[in-house]
Amino acid sequence: MDKSGHRAKSKGLADIAERLSAGEKAPKFLFFLIIFLYIVANFLTVITGRSNTSVVLFGIRAPVSVFTGIFSALGNVSILLLVFMYGKIGYITSVFILIVQAPMIIITIATRHTIGNISGLFINLMTGIAISIIYINNLRIEKYQKKIRKQVVTDSLTGLPSRFACTEMMGRLIKKGDQFVIVSLDLNNLKNINDTMGHELGDKVLVEIANRLKTVAESSPDDKCDFVARTGGDEFCLLIRDYETDDDILDTIRLYESEIKRKITIDGYDYFMAANFGYAEFLLDGDNESSLYSCADAALHEIKRSGGESNIMRFSSELLKTAKFLETERKIRAAIHEDSFIFYLQPQFDMNHKLRGFEALARLKNQDGTFISPVDFIPVAEEIGLIDKIDIQIFKKAACFFGQHINKKSSDLILSVNISVKHLMKNNFIEEIESVLELSGLPAENVVLEITESIMIESAEKAQQCINKIRSMGIKVAIDDFGTGYSSLGYLNKFPVNILKIDKSFIDHLGSSESSKKYVEAIISIGHILNLEVISEGVETDEQLETLKSIKCNYIQGYIWGKPLPPDEASNLLKNL
Repeated sequence: MDKSGHRAKSKGLADIAERLSAGEKAPKFLFFLIIFLYIVANFLTVITGRSNTSVVLFGIRAPVSVFTGIFSALGNVSILLLVFMYGKIGYITSVFILIVQAPMIIITIATRHTIGNISGLFINLMTGIAISIIYINNLRIEKYQKKIRKQVVTDSLTGLPSRFACTEMMGRLIKKGDQFVIVSLDLNNLKNINDTMGHELGDKVLVEIANRLKTVAESSPDDKCDFVARTGGDEFCLLIRDYETDDDILDTIRLYESEIKRKITIDGYDYFMAANFGYAEFLLDGDNESSLYSCADAALHEIKRSGGESNIMRFSSELLKTAKFLETERKIRAAIHEDSFIFYLQPQFDMNHKLRGFEALARLKNQDGTFISPVDFIPVAEEIGLIDKIDIQIFKKAACFFGQHINKKSSDLILSVNISVKHLMKNNFIEEIESVLELSGLPAENVVLEITESIMIESAEKAQQCINKIRSMGIKVAIDDFGTGYSSLGYLNKFPVNILKIDKSFIDHLGSSESSKKYVEAIISIGHILNLEVISEGVETDEQLETLKSIKCNYIQGYIWGKPLPPDEASNLLKNL
């Protein structure tokens, strides 16, 4: 598809921006409906005014002429609506109606000697004054509204439409069901120009790039002119409509790319620019403005992340995983920096429903207050190597909270905290634990550190040394999610742990699978043989509870007796002990 042969016959983008800034207008049919209403009201005003008959209303006989004022008022309201809703054309129409009507009233007064019609003439005069005041005031308001709206839909530096205008344009295309592609465009080296030559020159480069993009956009046919907007900084957005195939889309994007790459000469110096393009297609990739923006941005970010040779990429569903990963990573880093991870406490009970203690669980919130699932952020934190930072934040906050309650009551309640393998392997791990205990005042005997089975394989010798040090401090150690990993009796016998925690996946099938029951019973038996306590996680039904009681499980944790609680609710539970 060759766009160079087309030239816009109108103002192109300027014309589109003007239409966007104009806003929505009242429908034409309503204009004629209001005029019809006025004519009917005026006709009924005349009829009722001349009538000598009467009607019965609520048991009272009244002349029909009492309705004259009502219909007259309805006619005047119609006149006001014309001016209010249709501006200049409405005002001209209303003034014409009033001017035509005035001589008719005067003639009626002169020929019929109906002095009462003088009030109608006065009302018409007052109506004319009122609509003139409304019209003049509306002109002033519309002038300011148009100015403000134009500022909203237009980028002040480049004169291109703004992101807001681009969103409105997409909304109109979506409403009509038109096919289009949204392209997120990001200039590569503007920051270097700003840093070395100053922002004033950088702005001149942006203006030149904007003019080139606008020229290409307006080279399309009028009815399918591309839409170009500056969305902020060195970022632009394109809406492409004139295409039939994927190759057409790529040809169009490459046309914009070639214009950007052409040498830019400013103040006698030559500059060379480049850009990345991520794009998505309406309906195929997204069906609303927000999702289309996100899809195009996801493709653009993938270009930057991968550092690949291609600087043009179409959105694909696979990119959502990458985009979600990057967004979650950003939130994790921000929460660590701001110390905004929060903890919940899930109760643990013995089989007689006596509170044993709590497990501290990490929670992360979005800015809108909604929670991000641990299933989403924990694996990301592990992959980027920040899980230890989360571990220590949660341990510190939970220990300080728990320490206050334990010290007041000299309780033997337990605080269990998850510790990742990577955290345990850190050289300063023991020092961090000691620091938290000292800060919180929480006795080491009231702490259980939960580690996963993978510790038995990864650096087993170092792990054993570390666990021995932890045990020597008085801290207990639990193997978390036992049964889902290596489950080696040799390693289990070798490591000096105190507790086994059975994973929820086995508990889920206790009532429906005899093999699951036997497997759980075997784990509990092994634990007891090795003189270990056993906790079952994820207990949710009475049937699961009764089965665990029958096979001698020591403790349970789950929704049946206690969901994870925010600190204030956990505090109330502790106070009531």
